[in-house]
Amino acid sequence: MRSTFTSRAATAGLALCMLAASALSSAYAQEPVINKGDNTWMLVSTVLVLLMTVPGLALFYGGLVRPKNALSVLAHVFYTVCVVVLIWVIYGYSLTFTGGSSLIGGFEKIFLAGVTPDSKAATFSVGVNISELVYICFQMTFAAITPALIVGAFAERMRFAAVALFIPLWVTLVYFPIAHMVWYWAGPDAIDAAAKALAAAADGVAKTAAQAKLDVLNADSGLVFQWGAIDFAGGTVVHINAGIAGLVGAIVIGKRIGYGRELMPPHSLIATMIGASLLWVGWFGFNAGSNLEANGTAALAMINTFVATAAAALSWMFAEWMLKGKASLLGALSGCVAGLVAVTPASGYSGPMGAIVLGLAAGVVCLFFCATIKNALGYDDALDVFGVHCIGGILGALATGILVNPSLGGTGVMEYATGKIADYSLVTQMIAQAKAVLLTLVWSGVGSLIIYKVVDMIVGLRVASDQEREGLDLTDHGERAYNM
Repeated sequence: MRSTFTSRAATAGLALCMLAASALSSAYAQEPVINKGDNTWMLVSTVLVLLMTVPGLALFYGGLVRPKNALSVLAHVFYTVCVVVLIWVIYGYSLTFTGGSSLIGGFEKIFLAGVTPDSKAATFSVGVNISELVYICFQMTFAAITPALIVGAFAERMRFAAVALFIPLWVTLVYFPIAHMVWYWAGPDAIDAAAKALAAAADGVAKTAAQAKLDVLNADSGLVFQWGAIDFAGGTVVHINAGIAGLVGAIVIGKRIGYGRELMPPHSLIATMIGASLLWVGWFGFNAGSNLEANGTAALAMINTFVATAAAALSWMFAEWMLKGKASLLGALSGCVAGLVAVTPASGYSGPMGAIVLGLAAGVVCLFFCATIKNALGYDDALDVFGVHCIGGILGALATGILVNPSLGGTGVMEYATGKIADYSLVTQMIAQAKAVLLTLVWSGVGSLIIYKVVDMIVGLRVASDQEREGLDLTDHGERAYNM
């Protein structure tokens, strides 16, 4: 009798322990935790993206212009980073990453209201978060580099006062809405919790309420996100966005004096080589960091950033070698950037072999636009912002819809409501990708045109002809890049 009692007591005790463990586990599952390893990786990635811009992009662009304008390009890039950093924390983060509408966020976190060292931001895994301040800083570097890319299109002829006014207006009216439309959503934790509540609902009334909650969360996302378009690290948000704005600026401002009649060779391919190398290094933070976690998908984005870039550099170099009889360093560097651009939206979705094919295509396609199409149409995009970033971004965005296919080595797209990879449909995905590309082209193209016209009316876009001949270093900044 005593043995039976003891057995029953032990069984009851074990059941209580299991119940307590289950409750404890449930409690932890409901409260996402900050992973220190992920946090550390995102801190490093943030610094890497800043490295891409200053000094990377600044040196890349600075080496491509004539000596009399080298310092002005550096000033344009550096100014852009500084002003966007401040705008981002004042209202940019709030407009981009809070709910409000499918086109733009709200003012819930203006001046970083409610953000503390303990605040959390979702990653792409249920129950795993990073510090919100780290996420703010990471996305801040994306907001900073995007308008900095534009300045290469109108280099050597746009007034610094015009740049100073254009950048804040553009980042506010063009970048923030596009970034919100493409990247804002409720996050995996909220979707997963709502889906589980729906599955656990016991009756019709509960199921209706749970379904309504899930629908609200799904609707609380950007327009492009709702379409199902995917952009891992910024093919639309960064490259197409900046590239089309650069083309519009180049056309509105007009050609440089002597363009097409005088030689305008890069004054320092050494600086350009250093800048391109820093861009490649920093791009690992850009692409692999966009996974927000230090896991296998970050590793996939990293290897894709290696192989697509190398393939595009070689593709451009050898294509140019065949056409012109010389294998130029500038061609290899341009191909390097084209590969980085093209793989950006696909970096976390494509398999490595698909990334190589994408890189090979990017080198040839971007060379064609930077040489043949640019010469045929006659626009003066000084540093080929459109030919590399917009065209490379379009190629990458569309190719992502194909390379994400699991049967081609892609990862597929996670469906958080079901907790599994969604069924892949080429037609559905490509329609979504094409709509995202077209929206970005129209929003940025039209928006940029309006902003250029407004800036022209207020301060004037272009320097006087005598100032342009003398060079912007002296006329705008009172300094020289080189004092020999």
